[in-house]
Amino acid sequence: MTAVAAWTADPYTVALRSGRGPLYLRRGDGWLLPLDVERWCEAPDPADWTVLGRCRGAVLDIGCGPGRLVSALAARGHRALGIDVSPEAVARTARSGGAALHRSVFEPLPAEGRWDTALLIDGNIGIGGDPAALLTRMRELVAVTGTLIVECVDAEVDERCEVSVADGRGALGAPFQWARLGADALMARAGAAGWDRPERWTVDGRVFVALRRRPVSPGWGRRLPHVGEVDAG
Repeated sequence: MTAVAAWTADPYTVALRSGRGPLYLRRGDGWLLPLDVERWCEAPDPADWTVLGRCRGAVLDIGCGPGRLVSALAARGHRALGIDVSPEAVARTARSGGAALHRSVFEPLPAEGRWDTALLIDGNIGIGGDPAALLTRMRELVAVTGTLIVECVDAEVDERCEVSVADGRGALGAPFQWARLGADALMARAGAAGWDRPERWTVDGRVFVALRRRPVSPGWGRRLPHVGEVDAG
């Protein structure tokens, strides 16, 4: 396989430009996780709209990809900004009418501490391969009364590993660290990072958790209550 830079060249850029896969995250042992490029490049689906409906005020979308959520939020009158480490993702977001920056979540960002809602959708809780560090960073970005909405794996998974983006036809991106979390694994870290009052819902097999930036009481976060559970799948 031919290795190229992660997220900034083939095969990820090629997939975003064409709007279709196949595209995978490939672990070192050969295991493949399909990436739903076609869905990312289309308009928001019913599961996405349950997220959009919970967004309040100014919204920051981390790992915005081609920008379907940022564009939909802007159309609804939100101040919305996407960030992504892929130049093609940022360009495609702009073409769809959204605002985006070519930036890592761990770099300085506009309006830190003033975002009303932040999003980690499409598995982006895995960014950096260290969910605890990412949740702590999100607390720095979100306002005191803000909300973080995270999409989790629909299984009790708690995995950190090295992966590469692959197209299944021989092209392979450079390796990087990633994580996959189910809802319980997410909550095992969220309390310590300063998040509470969880709400969990499931739509079409996709699992979401909304967290509020609040002081954490002792012992909280050991178990995730299913608050307002929705299952449209």
